[in-house]
Amino acid sequence: MRGDHRSKAAGGVAVLNEMNIIIVGASSKRSRFSNRAVRAFHARGWTVFPVHPREAEVEGIPCYPTVAAVAGEADWMSLYVLSPAGLVAVEAAPAKGVRNVYVNPGAGSPELVARIRALGMNPIEACSIIAVGADPHDFDPE
Repeated sequence: MRGDHRSKAAGGVAVLNEMNIIIVGASSKRSRFSNRAVRAFHARGWTVFPVHPREAEVEGIPCYPTVAAVAGEADWMSLYVLSPAGLVAVEAAPAKGVRNVYVNPGAGSPELVARIRALGMNPIEACSIIAVGADPHDFDPE
C-alpha cells in the first residue's frame, strides 16, 4: 500500500523503514523552531521537504515555494506558520499523500484543525520536534 512504510520485524512488531515530512514555514534562520525541526527530522533519517516562498534552501536541502510544488510525497506535514497560511498549505497536502499534520504551538486555530479533519487527515496539536524524540534546545544556534 502506498504511503505505508511499515514492515514486520522479527516478532511481528511494526517498524518504520522510511518517513517523509513536509515542513511548512521552514526557515534558514537557525534560531527559528522551523529550522530546528528541519535539523531534528533530518538528523533522525527522515526525508525532509522544506516549504517557504522566499527560501532557496534550508540546511542544504532544496526548499519549495508551496506544498503543491514539493517534488515527492510525504505521509507527514508540520506547520510552522500562522493559521491563515496553514489553511492554504493543507489544501495541497492530500495530493502529496499527507495523512498526519502536526499543528505546532502558535500555528493552530479551531478552523485549521477542522479543515485538516475535513480533508481526511489527522491533526496533531503538538510540537513535532518533541514528537520525533528531540529536544528543541539541542538545536540552539551556536
